[in-house]
Amino acid sequence: MASPSTHNANIIDGKAIAQTIRSEIAEEVRHLYNNYGKVPGLAVVIVGSRKDSQSYVNMKRKACAEVGIKSFDIDLPEQVSEAALIGKVHELNANPDVHGILVQLPLPRHINEEKVLSEISIEKDVDGFHPLNIGKLAMKGREPLFLPCTPKGCLELLSRSGITVKGKKAVVVGRSNIVGLPVSLLLLKADATVSIVHSHTENPEHIIREADIIIAAAGQAMMIKGSWIKAGAAIIDVGTNAVDDASKKSGYRLVGDVDFKEASKVAGWITPVPGGVGPMTVAMLLRNTLDGAKRVIVQ
Repeated sequence: MASPSTHNANIIDGKAIAQTIRSEIAEEVRHLYNNYGKVPGLAVVIVGSRKDSQSYVNMKRKACAEVGIKSFDIDLPEQVSEAALIGKVHELNANPDVHGILVQLPLPRHINEEKVLSEISIEKDVDGFHPLNIGKLAMKGREPLFLPCTPKGCLELLSRSGITVKGKKAVVVGRSNIVGLPVSLLLLKADATVSIVHSHTENPEHIIREADIIIAAAGQAMMIKGSWIKAGAAIIDVGTNAVDDASKKSGYRLVGDVDFKEASKVAGWITPVPGGVGPMTVAMLLRNTLDGAKRVIVQ
């Protein structure tokens, strides 16, 4: 038995796994083109000029180009009306070359997010946020057309790292519509025993300490300490938090919701931040777009 001080968790390299998935997708896109003369199309809609949204969108468009997916770029001004945005969505719903529609969130305050997302055709909902897709995800024996990208990426990281989910105790920290809630539903579908820890949970470390699998998506820098973690647990850290760091040119560095340094001494597996979940989210978006295209093209 190694002394605790020398233990180091296996690092789950999201970048490498995402790269493997992208090559698989590129291969399938070539196959589609060679056999049917068509490629998948993804429309990325962005409203306004938020820096973070812009950089996400550019990353997604670049990723499309890399695997041969055609990207349709829709850039709308901050002041666009809700009706005009929904009109744009309907136009994309009707375009046969578009197999996936992504509306970059958050939207400006004057636009009702829920209303816009439910106007996206369920067949093109590559983000997996349509109420019908989420509803099917929540029900036993139903299959949604698309799974939300980040949660799907989390489970893909576990399975490609050879980590068993079935029968294990999983704790999800955070209950957002984008990650916490859907990832808990996915773990449930994969036969884990699931607990959700959130801001009103009493004694969260007590619950987290029982987990074989921890999915951290609370958006709180380094909130989960090494002492909260069961030896050998698998940790998927979805958090991306900027903390001040004078030694960096930008003046900050990115950290997860888990104290990586402490956790690495106890956990069996852990994802780094950055380089863990992030690259997987984009890979799953490409995967969903390809799957949507295959449903239409390969009849």
